[in-house]
Amino acid sequence: MDQPHKCNMNMLFTWDTTNLCIVFRGWHVSGTGSLIVSLLAIVLLTAGYEAVREASRRYEAYSSRVVEGRRGGDDLREQQMKIVKGALYAVQVFYSFFIMLLFMTYNGWIMLAVAVGAFVGYLLFSNSSSTKTVACH
Repeated sequence: MDQPHKCNMNMLFTWDTTNLCIVFRGWHVSGTGSLIVSLLAIVLLTAGYEAVREASRRYEAYSSRVVEGRRGGDDLREQQMKIVKGALYAVQVFYSFFIMLLFMTYNGWIMLAVAVGAFVGYLLFSNSSSTKTVACH
């Protein structure tokens, strides 16, 4: 009978990948190949967070220009922009907490992949005037 894979939950820093499950039971590292694929996925996920942050900053700048440049009162347009900004913020918060859960595996390989993804994402998506923060959101 096929046994389901076991997931270890570490509360201390480790480099061990035996029975490593990443966030979900189904995201199970079963060998070197799946570890490498998982690390690459985490790098892409974390870099994607920087893309979302940059998109949010650009929309914020765009909406500020629209509000400043308008002559009459267009409260509906302003409300729509506020809803989009709120949705972008919610996506950022969700995304950042997911990255925090990745980091909380306490696995050194996963932590390095998160850091590399942040580095790659910053190089690809952030402009030099953007604010840098290490907060969860």
